Amino acid sequence: MALLWFCILLIVIFLWSKWILFILLIPYLRRKGKKDRKYVELEQNEDASCINHTKGTQKLSKRIIYLKLLRFVTGFVRYISFQVGLIPSHRVRMFIYKHIFMVEIEENVTIYWDCEIRAHGKLSIGKGSIIGDHAILDARRGGIRIGENVNISNSVSMWTDQHDYNDCYFRSLPGHRGPIIINNRVWIGPNVTILHSVTIGEGAVVAAGAVVTKDVPPFTLVGGVPAKIIGSRNKDLRYEFSGEHINFY
Repeated sequence: MALLWFCILLIVIFLWSKWILFILLIPYLRRKGKKDRKYVELEQNEDASCINHTKGTQKLSKRIIYLKLLRFVTGFVRYISFQVGLIPSHRVRMFIYKHIFMVEIEENVTIYWDCEIRAHGKLSIGKGSIIGDHAILDARRGGIRIGENVNISNSVSMWTDQHDYNDCYFRSLPGHRGPIIINNRVWIGPNVTILHSVTIGEGAVVAAGAVVTKDVPPFTLVGGVPAKIIGSRNKDLRYEFSGEHINFY
């Protein structure tokens, strides 16, 4: 009987090991989130030359142990972020996002199932806004700011940086990264992709499947690849989302 209970204990520890490690990392996660929130990553004037990059690589090779440890922690944080998105309790997910990952979240915000957030401290969400299933919010380069009563549908992707395909080391350089700003009462349809350095004006609508590469004027309807103006929207918008959500979802 003692052996049986010991085996059960080992199974429980194995199944919960990721959450035990997560709890141990909470001070680090909070400190990192606060730092990201205070210092939204600035654009650095990186030298695009291959020579300078090679020298930097040689210096980094001397700190290989530190870099491997950092890679492990970074990978685990991303992994546990996926796991948090699958927790079948909206209240628990929101608590972790707001108080551990330090996402700036106002009241009545809803973040649905399987949302992937990168650089949590650089994401802010205004009151009443809704994030749909399977969203990817990559706020690493300059941050993502979402206004009030914004409706973001399922499978929307926001990317604050991209690689320069002409760069010899395929880096993300200045001019290929920047913040994304979504203003109040914007509606973003499903499967939309929003690229870096884009501002979507108040009340605008982005049609399903669009790829947004440039700023969108207020109260316009845009669609297509790349997104272009295809219509307009009523400017007398009064709705406010209450924050009600589906249980276990």
